[in-house]
Amino acid sequence: MSLTVRFPANNLAGIATLLRLYLVLAVLTLVALLVLSLVDPAAAPQTAWVHAVIVAGFAALLPMRLRSASRGSVAALRAVGLIAATVFLVNVVEALWPGFVPMWMRSEMWVIAALMLGVIALVIRERL
Repeated sequence: MSLTVRFPANNLAGIATLLRLYLVLAVLTLVALLVLSLVDPAAAPQTAWVHAVIVAGFAALLPMRLRSASRGSVAALRAVGLIAATVFLVNVVEALWPGFVPMWMRSEMWVIAALMLGVIALVIRERL
């Protein structure tokens, strides 16, 4: 049995905006890696590609969960918060890991972490 409630659409607008920014950043990162692979392959190592593809996958998944939340699924809203927390934690750990990815990508990881922190805060605010 699934518990559903009606969340006003405007309450989820902030989360949707942050997730759109996250999606744009994920796509731009993939484009940057593609260009770098052609111009300077050393600047686009395999670890960066793996990270970017996983980040893009979550960027696609989160809006789907948010759509379910906008239809009233409490479980979907909880999933958005848990996924955002996981993405936040992984990006912080990987950004602090020396030599894991190029410096430009570390900056991208910090921006993603900040976006996910915002999503987490808004999910908590919504649940309260």
